[in-house]
This record gives sequence, structure tokens and C-alpha cells, in this order.
Amino acid sequence: MAEETKKTTPVAAEEVVVSDVPVAEEPTTVVVEKEAPPQPEAEKVEKPVGEEVVEGEKEKEKEKEEASEEKVAESASFKEESNKVDDLIDPEKKALDEFKKLIQEALNKHEFTAPPPPPPAPAKEEEPKPEEKKEEEAKPEEEPKAEEEKEEEPKTEEKPEASEAPAEVPPPSEPVKEEVVEEKVEEKATPPPAAEPSETVVEKVEEKVEAVEEIKETIVHEVTAPAPPPCEEPAAAPAEEEKPKEEETAPPPVPEEVSIWGIPLLADEKSDVILLKFLRARDFKVKEAFAMLKSVVAWRKEFKIDELLEEEGILEGLEKVVYMHGVDKEGHPVCYNAFGEFQNKELYSNTFADAEKRAKFLRWYIQFLEKNIRKLDFNPDGTCTIVQITDLKNSPGLILFKKELRQATNQALQLLQDNYPEFVAKQVFINVPWWYVAYNRMISPFLTQRTKSKFVFAGPTKTAETLFKYIAPEQVPVQYGGLSKEGEQEFTPADPATEEIIKPTCKHTVELPITEAGTLVWEVRVVGWDVSYGAEFVPSDEGGYTWIVQKSRKVGPTDEQVIGCSFKVGETGKVVLTFDNQTSKKKKLLYRSKTKPSE
Repeated sequence: MAEETKKTTPVAAEEVVVSDVPVAEEPTTVVVEKEAPPQPEAEKVEKPVGEEVVEGEKEKEKEKEEASEEKVAESASFKEESNKVDDLIDPEKKALDEFKKLIQEALNKHEFTAPPPPPPAPAKEEEPKPEEKKEEEAKPEEEPKAEEEKEEEPKTEEKPEASEAPAEVPPPSEPVKEEVVEEKVEEKATPPPAAEPSETVVEKVEEKVEAVEEIKETIVHEVTAPAPPPCEEPAAAPAEEEKPKEEETAPPPVPEEVSIWGIPLLADEKSDVILLKFLRARDFKVKEAFAMLKSVVAWRKEFKIDELLEEEGILEGLEKVVYMHGVDKEGHPVCYNAFGEFQNKELYSNTFADAEKRAKFLRWYIQFLEKNIRKLDFNPDGTCTIVQITDLKNSPGLILFKKELRQATNQALQLLQDNYPEFVAKQVFINVPWWYVAYNRMISPFLTQRTKSKFVFAGPTKTAETLFKYIAPEQVPVQYGGLSKEGEQEFTPADPATEEIIKPTCKHTVELPITEAGTLVWEVRVVGWDVSYGAEFVPSDEGGYTWIVQKSRKVGPTDEQVIGCSFKVGETGKVVLTFDNQTSKKKKLLYRSKTKPSE
């Protein structure tokens, strides 16, 4: 017996665990399984087995998702993910499909336009469920009571009629009922004459058998008399049935249309690209991505984005603070933010002096972003992100000690992270001073790990070198070490530049060939210069003379950033550029050239 009890006790413990699992799931399945209440015990026994299998599969899927997330985290800082649905892994495809279903349901219910209160709704639906059960259980008990009342009602209806006609007396075979009938008649009939006819009727029934036949006939007539009321109820029933029919015939509400950045949701492949941004911002957690989407739609309505796009003259003088210039090597538009411009006290005061001006700055900045985002290509093969360049040159203390600028910067960062998911492919900070490390630690808690993985920091001596890793020199503005200038120039960003390294304490030469008579145009730049530079023409004919085009001279760091020159010649040959680097540091050389045919 002892052994048997030992064996049975663990079984009892297992039964407790099994019973707990379905209990937790009952609230969600009550509504669905109301029609099939029989066999509850069989369901409880079978559910845990299936649930254990499902849980095992879920754990495997979670492991796969975690592995994929680790891969994403590792590759996020090096390569941007594909926006093609076919390139997604299976968990990501499933997440996208689930996301679309949630959005479609929300559009059908108009949850984006009307302020939805989803949290209280499920709580109210779940609480009455056990009460509904109790009501359903109480109904079978109440039904017999109702039947008894119905049985009593016809009796009471027959009693007052007994005073008029001797038809209410039951047959003599039921004496008990006669007494009850008589007592009730005496209690309910307030006028005394009503009781006298009932007693005389009883005496007549005992004496004459013929009276009983007449009573039976009258009872039959009286029983048939209440028949009209039930006939009236079914007559009213069709009228009630017609209402739901009218409601059924009413067409369902048309799904609402919601657009973000000019792209309608669930319209085409462009919508998938936008939805992937929300999923990636929330690590492909569908519910969190859906909550973020609803929050963004609500914020855009509150901020009145559509009206903001049409506003003009919100703020002036910020053209050199925030601007778009060129593209990177992968085709992303590049946005430059130069905080050093706020050293201008007048500009700073006009932008951040009070809360109203800071609010205008945020509206101007959001308008700037919205206009440029709508220029992006949201096709799966297109470019739908930008590169942010933040220049901290000449801004020591501005962000750390200027409270107004710090507040506006933090608000802008928060707005970007909450309402513009995955629009930044790379965030490069250049001319970073020593104190920025402390500031970065201050704002770091407000940023997600994925956002921080896109950050790149470069000090003043590494600014150009860092930019050239991501942006071609012909696309980089001259103030950051590139060749791109404003206005009409001889060369455009479409003319590629060549990069070379000048070794320390060495001379370096570049040959520009001339294959036909015409005009040779070139421009050169050495990042940081402090190098001697000269140019000369060497003809192809051996007996020809060498011409000095540009006399050798030393170009200092603060001298002309880009040197351009043109040379018209009627014979073939080459122009030789000479660079003499006498410093102990290697230098980055940039140059490009083209030949114009003679007219």
C-alpha cells in the first residue's frame, strides 16, 4: 500500500498542474465553446498535451527569432536590411502577415480615425463571462418556477369567471384542488356575493350529474378562450424578426483609408516597406509595432502634418543649420546639421529664446523632414532612408550649457525615434569635441540599442576620412574636406573624383593625359594641405618644350580649399601635377579632370 500511495501522489500532483493550464485559458474560449458544453473533462485532459506540443514549437520559433535578431543586430551597423518580402526569413514574413491582418481589422472598424478605447473593452467582456455562466445555470432552475406560475395563472383567470358561470369547478375526482380553488376564490373575491354562487354550484354538482356535463363543456370553452393571447405573441414576433433583417440588409461600413508619408496603408508594395520599418523598430513584435503605428497616426493628426506641409515662413535663417546635400555611396540622401551656426547670438535668440520659439523650431524641423521624406523612393528596390551628419564644430558648451538648445535637441530626438522609425541609415557625428562623450552618455538612455548601433563618431582630425568611407568626395561639401561647392561650377557631383594617398616625406605625381587639341580642366585638393603643389605640361613630341602651368608653392591648411585650373593646348601630351609632402603624416589627395574639345 505504501508503494501504491507513492505512485499515486505524483499522479495527483500532475493532475493539479494539468487542471491549472486549461483554467487559465477558459476565459478566452468560453465564448467560442458555449455551444458545446458537454465533455468538459475530456477537453481538459486533451488540451495540455496539445499545448505542450505547441509550447515546444513556440520555444523553437523563439530560438530561431532570437538567432535572427542577433544576426540583425550584428549586421545592422554594416549593412541595411532588404525591403523585399522574398528576402525576409520565415518568422519575419509571418510577422508581416499578422501585422497586415491587424491593420485591416483596424481599418474595417475605423480605429484609426475614431479614438479607440481598446483596453477597457476586453476587460468588460471577460468579466461578465462567469456571470453569464451563472445566469445560464440559474435559468433551468427558474424555468420550472415560471411554469408553475403559468399553471397558476390560468387557474386564477378561471376563478373570477366562476362567479359569472358555474364552469370553474373541477371534476369531483380531484377534491384537493376543489378546496384550493375555493380558498383562493374566497381570498381574492372581495365582494361577498361572489362566494355564494360558487357554493351553490358545488351543491348542484353533487346532486345533479347533468350539471357536471355542462361544467365540462364550459371548461372546454374557457380553456379555448385564452387561446387568442398566444396568437397575438407570434403576430408580434414577425415584427421583431423584421428589424434584424433590415439590419442585415444594411451594408457594412466602408474601411477607412489611412496614409503615412503619402503612402496608403495596405495599398501596394510601398506599404509593405513602411510596415517593415515599424516591425524592425520593434524587433518584429507585431503587437508592439501595431501599437506604435496607431500612436504615430494619432500623433500626425494631433500635430496636423498635412496642414504643416502647406505652411510657409515658420522660421527663417536656418538654411545653413539644417540642409540636404548630395547622396552617399549607396544613394541615400544626406542631411547635414551644423550646430556651430548657433554661435550667432541673434539666430540663437530667434530660435530658442522661449517655449513658443522652440515649438516653432520643432514644427520647422518636422516640416523639413516631412518634405524630404516624401521625396524618398518607397519601392522595395528603392532608397527610403537618409544619412544624418551632425557637425559639432565650433559648438563647445552650446549643448552642454545652453539649456534651451539642449531641451529642443532632446525633444527632436524623441520625436524622431517615436514617430519616424527606421528612416536613418547612418548617424555620423563629426568634429566631435572631448566633452561630447559625456553628453552622449546623457542622451543614450533615451535611444534604442538599434538606433545607437548606427552611430559613428569622428574627431576633428578624422572628419574627412570618416565621411569618405560613406560618401564620395565629389558629394561632400568643401567645408568638410570634399569637392562639392554651391552654385554653378565647372564640375558637378556627377563628375567622379579620384582618391590617392601621399606618403610622409615623399613627392607624389599625377599625370593627366591630353589626347587631342582642346582645353584640359582639373581641380585638386589635399585634405589638410600643408603640401607644396605645382603643375606643368609635357608634350608628346620629344623635341617639344615643357611648359610650367602652375608654379610650385606651398599650400597651408587655411589656404584655398580646392585649386582649379584650365590649360588650352593645340598638341597632345600630358599635364603632370606634383605634390611634395614634407610632413610626417600621410595625406589624402583628391582630383578630377576633363577635356573640352576646341571650338
